Formats: sequence, structure tokens, C-alpha cells
Amino acid sequence: MKVLVIYNPYAGNRKFVDSLDELIAAFQKKQLQLVFYRMEQGSSLESFFMQFQKEKESYCKILVAGGDGTLHQVINCMLKYEIDLPLGIYPVGTCNDYARQFTGGKPFGQLTETYLQDHVIESDVGLCNDTYFINVASLGFLIDVSQKTGNSIKSLLGPMAYYLRGLEELGRMETSFVQIESAECHFAGEIFFMLILNGQSAGGFSKIGIQSSIEDGLLDVLAFKKCSLVELPVIFFDILNGRHFYNKNILSFKTKEVHVFCEKMIATDLDGEKGPKLPFHVKVLPQKIKVLAPSFYHNEEQFLAEEEMEEEM
Repeated sequence: MKVLVIYNPYAGNRKFVDSLDELIAAFQKKQLQLVFYRMEQGSSLESFFMQFQKEKESYCKILVAGGDGTLHQVINCMLKYEIDLPLGIYPVGTCNDYARQFTGGKPFGQLTETYLQDHVIESDVGLCNDTYFINVASLGFLIDVSQKTGNSIKSLLGPMAYYLRGLEELGRMETSFVQIESAECHFAGEIFFMLILNGQSAGGFSKIGIQSSIEDGLLDVLAFKKCSLVELPVIFFDILNGRHFYNKNILSFKTKEVHVFCEKMIATDLDGEKGPKLPFHVKVLPQKIKVLAPSFYHNEEQFLAEEEMEEEM
């Protein structure tokens, strides 16, 4: 059987290519043939997946090496062309928000061992208007931080680039009047920005979706309401520490479907890529894709304990 490897040589620190021989050797021992597709900057995967659809029966899994934007493109093409193969992720981008839940900072060799196995979880996916997102749909003043932050700075500083840019923008933040409609919530008012989360991390903020799960068939909505400039740094540091759910200036709820309306043009984003224009119609698609994950993934306490040990080291 064959394994497709899609890699973005420009993502993050660009070191994935240094590990290609190790990857080939590991899969070759299992008598699996690797087929590589190298992404180009500014190119689309559409034509490749259109052709790949005809050959998918000879493949057993897909590996993706890149950041959130790379993964976003791959997922949209896989779902569009009905390619239901297990997906393994090498998180070599800046933040790797979605992959963080499965990889937990594991080194390349351990990830490869995981992807040689067949343990999968079935992950939810979001649909925003007519575009899929794997991790987060967002809108508002701060959402274009990632779009304003240059690739060279992101490669050098990683998630810290977002933190610093966010702090820089605090004093210039503008609000937008939005309407949020769902079965659980009806809100009309001024907000700074809004996140609709499938995953637990966004923009390198690992605890922003600490109550989220990619397996619960729900999306987590966070709207950051208009408040004084004095309160903004408190919100920022609450997010860093996972305490923002108790902040009076943050609207939060879980839902299967939500509509968002805004009369003025504001920045939007899907998985770190520029998003569609408002209004948003967002819904969750439960258990839509298969993701290769460590066999202990469902043991949350063990997973978190290992992460804490690695951070201490």
C-alpha cells in the first residue's frame, strides 16, 4: 500500500525536509511506499486532489507536514473530493493549534511510530458558509494579527510573535456591532473579536479553548465584548492562564450551529487563513474525519501529565 505525504517546505522552521530519509526508512521497513507532494507558496491543492481521487484506493493514509494553513487546505480538499483516509500530522508550522491536541510536543521519531499504527479518533469539523475549518473560525479587530505578522517574524518567534503583536494592538482596538443567533444564545452588541472553536488552541494561545473537544459534536463560541482599555490586559492574561471563562466581558457558550451578522466589513479568518465575508453561518459536522493519534489519546489525565513533564524538562 501507499502513503501520501504532503509537506510544506516553507512552514515554520523549514526543518521537515531534513527528516525525510528517516521517514522513508521507517515506512519502508513496514513495506509501505511513500509518495510525496511538495506544496508551493501561493499554489492550490485542488488540481492535485482532483487527480488523487482517482487513485485513492491504493493508499492507506495521508501524512501532512505543515502548519494550520497547510492543514486547512488539505482538509478542505479531502472533504470536497470525498477522500476518507486517516490523517497523520507533523506540526511544523508556527502555532500548530489543531495538531497540538494529538502530538503533545512529541519528537519526530515518536510521531512516526504513531503514524505507522492505525489508532484513529474521529474528529468533528466546522463548516463556515461553504468552507470547512478544522480548528477555528474567527472575526473582529484582532483577527488580522496573524495576517499582519510577517512569516520571518513568525518563524523566528513562533507563537510569541502573536502575543507581542496582540499586546501592541491593545491600545488601538476597535469594536464592531454584531448579532449572534443560536438555539443557546441571542446577543446584539459591540465586540472586539469572536472565536468559534472546534479545537482547544488558537493563535498559539493553548488554553483559550480549554473546555473544547473535537469529539463532542459541539462548537465553543467566545465573544470578547466591548470594555474599557484598563480591562483589556486582564482579559489577555486571563486567556494565557485559561481563566477567561469567568471574565464578565466574555460571552461563551456551546452550540451545534450559530449565525453571526455584522453590517460593516471586518476581518475574518478560518484556521489562520483569510475567511469569507459576513454573515457567517457556522455549524459542526460530527466525526467527519479520521485522525491518527497516540493510543493513549482518550486517557486525558495521562496525556496532560506527559505534557506537564515535558514542559518541566
